Amino acid sequence: MWNGVRDIAKAVVKKPLNALGLDLIRFNPVRSSLSNFMWISSFDINTVIDIGANTGQFAMRIHAIVPNASIFSFEPLEESLKQLQTNLGSLPKFRAFHWALGDSNTTEAIHRNEFAPCSSLLPMTEVHKKAFPHTVHETREIVEVRRLDDVVADLCLQDNILVKIDVQGYEDKVILGGERLIGRAKLIVVEVSFQTLYERQPLFDEIYRALRSKGFA
Repeated sequence: MWNGVRDIAKAVVKKPLNALGLDLIRFNPVRSSLSNFMWISSFDINTVIDIGANTGQFAMRIHAIVPNASIFSFEPLEESLKQLQTNLGSLPKFRAFHWALGDSNTTEAIHRNEFAPCSSLLPMTEVHKKAFPHTVHETREIVEVRRLDDVVADLCLQDNILVKIDVQGYEDKVILGGERLIGRAKLIVVEVSFQTLYERQPLFDEIYRALRSKGFA
């Protein structure tokens, strides 16, 4: 039944795009292969802000494409951070930060999922659990939350900045806390949803409007 609903939703979304000669494809910054990112090489990226780094899947791929770029990765989960540092710590232009990013500097309890990439500061909905049964088990972990603009104020960032956001429903909070930096970015890569997988999650339209208001299209 879920597959049928998902197919109908996809058709509704894709039809107006197809009429304009456009298409919608599934894109996941964590699991996509290197070939899906090669277009980024044309943007002359010098700095990568990797928000929701997990164990470095995106960072490793982007390093292969723009090997001279500095990479600043943010990961709130302690175990994932350790693996992230193991995977990329030898790179001279890599730095990892043990923080979640949001719209205020605070401490929060993150929903730490047994499938770590699905962990979120927001509670998971039943829609998500039914669609992805391997994500039903979770614990809580206390994490530090910081505003992106406050964090990067102490960093020396070279222009032609790529910002990647993969934060499981917390995208609007990350954008609010990083308006100056995001306005300065040349390229944004963000995972968004058309269905509410986390409580109070902003959907595609809201994130699209927020980024379009900052000059992205």
